[in-house]
This record gives sequence, C-alpha cells and structure tokens, in this order.
Amino acid sequence: MNIEELKIEDLNTEIFINQKIKEISGIVGDKFALNALSGGVDSSTVTMIAHRALGERLKSYFIDTGLMREGEPDHIVSLFRNAGVPVEKIDAQEQFFALLKGKLDPEEKREAITKAFYPIVFSQLVKKCGAAFVFQGTNYTDVEETVAGIKRQHNIIEQLGIDAEKEYGYQIIEPLIKLRKPAIRAVAKALKLPSEIYNRPPFPGPALAARVIGEVTPHRVEIVRKATQIVETELQDTKAFQYLAILHNDRVTGIKNGKRDYGLQIEVRCWDSEDAKTGSPTALAHDILKRLAKRITKEVPGVVSVTYNITPKPPSTIEAI
Repeated sequence: MNIEELKIEDLNTEIFINQKIKEISGIVGDKFALNALSGGVDSSTVTMIAHRALGERLKSYFIDTGLMREGEPDHIVSLFRNAGVPVEKIDAQEQFFALLKGKLDPEEKREAITKAFYPIVFSQLVKKCGAAFVFQGTNYTDVEETVAGIKRQHNIIEQLGIDAEKEYGYQIIEPLIKLRKPAIRAVAKALKLPSEIYNRPPFPGPALAARVIGEVTPHRVEIVRKATQIVETELQDTKAFQYLAILHNDRVTGIKNGKRDYGLQIEVRCWDSEDAKTGSPTALAHDILKRLAKRITKEVPGVVSVTYNITPKPPSTIEAI
C-alpha cells in the first residue's frame, strides 16, 4: 500500500482544502467532472471541495439505489441545492436490485454494487454530461481494509489494478484518500457543512445492502430501513462512533398475538471507535436495549427477535457485510 496517511494531528484543514481545490482545478482543467453525492460525510466533503474548485463544470448526482435511509435521497438533494450546489437525483433502483438478485456471498454482493455504479450508472452519466473525471469519497480506511483482504470496499478501483479510464472511460479523483473518518469530519466542519452531515454516523458505500445478510431484495431492504430509523433515533445521543441495524437471514421462533410466529431477527450494533480500524461495543444501558427491542419488534413487521452484538473489532467488523 503506497498511500501515506495524513493524520488528524498533522492536518491543517484550511491548507488541505485550498491544496485540493488547486489540485482539482489543475487536473480537470477546462473539462467537466461528475460527482456522485450520497449524503455521507465523505461524499459530502468531496462534493463541496469539488464545487468550490469547478463550479458549473461539476455535475453532481444523487444515485438513488433504493438502498438508502428513509427519505435520504430527497433530503440530501434539497440540502445541497439550498447550499448552492445543484444536484440531480437519478433513479437507478432497478439496475442495482437486478444485479443483487440471487447474490448471497458478501463479496459477490459488493462486486454487484461496484458493477452497478461504475460500468452501468456512472458510464451512462459520463456520456450524458460529457465528463472526463469522476469524484469519489474514498478514505484511507477503505483502501487499507481492501488491500488487507478484510473486505472489498465497492469504491476501491485503481488500488486493485483496475484502469478506470480504460475500463469505464473516465478517470477517478479521490481527494480524501489520505484521510480517515475523524480527519474528514474536521474538513467537513471547516467547509461549513451542516452538523447533521459531519456529525452523522458513518454509512457504508453499499448502503443498506451491507446490512442485509442473505439476498438483498426491496422487501428485505425496507425491513432493515425501518429498523435503522429506530436505531439511529434511539442512539443518536450516545456519542458512539457508529450504530446500525442488521437483518439476519435465518428466521427464529417467536410469539405474536399469542401464537407461534416464525419471524425475523434484527441485530443491533453500536461502536466506540476513533478511526474504524478497531472498535469496542458501546456499553449501552439495559433500559436502552429493552426500548430498542420493544420498538423494533412492535414497529417493524415480521421481527420477533432483537439481539445486541458484544464482540469487538477484531474479530468482528463494524458492518456485517
């Protein structure tokens, strides 16, 4: 791995932002660039830096994969438009679910997400707007975990020896690739992004597909989406690094309305971590756990069991897939 990390203690956010604006302007020149905004802190930070560097020569899109949080596409598009960054929403749900159909293996699912993003959706948009470059919010941990073989991050392309220009017809620009999440949050704050962006818990590139064990279908994503909304609402004041809901594949026996119900199981994870390299399960109060279980089994159809992960990273990982 030949990328040198820029640690947060060595980071001057204003210098970093100005350097990246200058670099991007030099790379893109008078051409157009495409940016895919997801609403996470990484992609949001890249969007603002690229917008400052390129202005109207940046075409920003929100790719609606059908895998996002509740109401996320419209909310993020509106937020950035109000900040002066024009963003167009693209409905690509059909393409993503088609490639995910029948996939059970975690790496196969991540590979399906990659194939949907790059050769299908991005390539079509590149042709549409005439862009020669595509921005990504790839961070240092993404590269580190992929190179180490821990898990393939869908946004790792060139580090795996793939020539994006040859394969897809455009070059990839990754302004944040030397930074970990805490440093990116500091840059986002310096860019004056809203606190709901730079303080929100990390969200995986494959989105809710990373939180469905087994096949990813619209129905199963909707279940984990509802559970996610409850978990994020209940745990937002914990100051934890990240918290999430996972839908398991196996069904378990439960009781609903006095009768046996062979239902679904949701796993809750909540992490204390500095940089996502390692993590410890947050010591949540038992009352919080009981409230989570009560709300999820009551409000998410089909769920009869809620568990809490108490295994640190390693040997566990923060996300399930």
